[in-house]
Amino acid sequence: MADRANHPSVMQKFGGQFHLASSFSEGVRARNICPSVPPPEKKGVKNFAIDFLMGGVSAAVSKTAAAPIERVKLLIQNQDEMIKAGRLSEPYKGIGDCFGRTIKDEGFGSLWRGNTANVIRYFPTQALNFAFKDYFKRMFNFKKDKDGYWKWFGGNLASGGAAGASSLFFVYSLDYARTRLANDAKASKGGGERQFNGLVDVYRKTLKSDGIAGLYRGFNISCVGIIVYRGLYFGLYDSLKPVLLTGTLQDNFFASFALGWLITNGAGLASYPIDTVRRRMMMTSGEAVKYKSSLDAFQQILKKEGAKSLFKGAGANILRAIAGAGVLSGYDQLQILFFGKKYGSGGA
Repeated sequence: MADRANHPSVMQKFGGQFHLASSFSEGVRARNICPSVPPPEKKGVKNFAIDFLMGGVSAAVSKTAAAPIERVKLLIQNQDEMIKAGRLSEPYKGIGDCFGRTIKDEGFGSLWRGNTANVIRYFPTQALNFAFKDYFKRMFNFKKDKDGYWKWFGGNLASGGAAGASSLFFVYSLDYARTRLANDAKASKGGGERQFNGLVDVYRKTLKSDGIAGLYRGFNISCVGIIVYRGLYFGLYDSLKPVLLTGTLQDNFFASFALGWLITNGAGLASYPIDTVRRRMMMTSGEAVKYKSSLDAFQQILKKEGAKSLFKGAGANILRAIAGAGVLSGYDQLQILFFGKKYGSGGA
């Protein structure tokens, strides 16, 4: 049982990979969907440090491998804001077109633009998960068999939302910076100049134009997204697992992976419009015209662009999730081969 607590199943790991990219995944992982490193008080400082660093290496490997498709997802998702700002000449026709135009206009290496901020984000997120996880777990300590399903489910959402929002508060600006860098295509107007020179420049220019509020634009709807995604994930998981994973399929790797794919994609697609709204709000920092609120952003996007616009980039997001899960699975096997054990998965 201890090993199962320390090493997430394929189901849990895949669940943690779908978003997030988005910051929803940080919120989900803060509550044990992907508990990649045990708390330091339960193990020696040396072993904790090794697990923490190996988790960081794993995060860097998986994020870097999936960075190209992640950038394409963000470009497609936010292209309408880029067109408004004059930083994109025409809409992308699809994933292939976005890849081709980005490589042609900016070079192959540009597919990793914004990845550094995404990798850096792992370490404070993981440390904050340790800080908040046990506190909120004790506060909403309901047992499914003792208190009933709905009380347990509600407590799960409450603890997940509270811990996720707490962790997200500290790392949100990094997610904002990553989003702005990834969407910083060479301007269609102005001689192909970029808006930002790097991570520090994003902070400097945003603080100058919008203040602290500019770094946290879209934060409130992001917290809602954590709860929505978590509710959908656990609701689908508890409904489908007892029905589908029975008999010979109970411990079957491929059956677990397939169910993980189904649930994470279902929950991810259902909550994807929230991710679109929050990132579209991020893109308005430093611009003359901003949305008044997340509700205003949602209404304007629906009115002017249609519901389909809320799901732009969802196909690329599914590919990113599969790539990330595959890389992590392979990395786990390499760790077992070379070290004789599996360290943290680094999914955050």
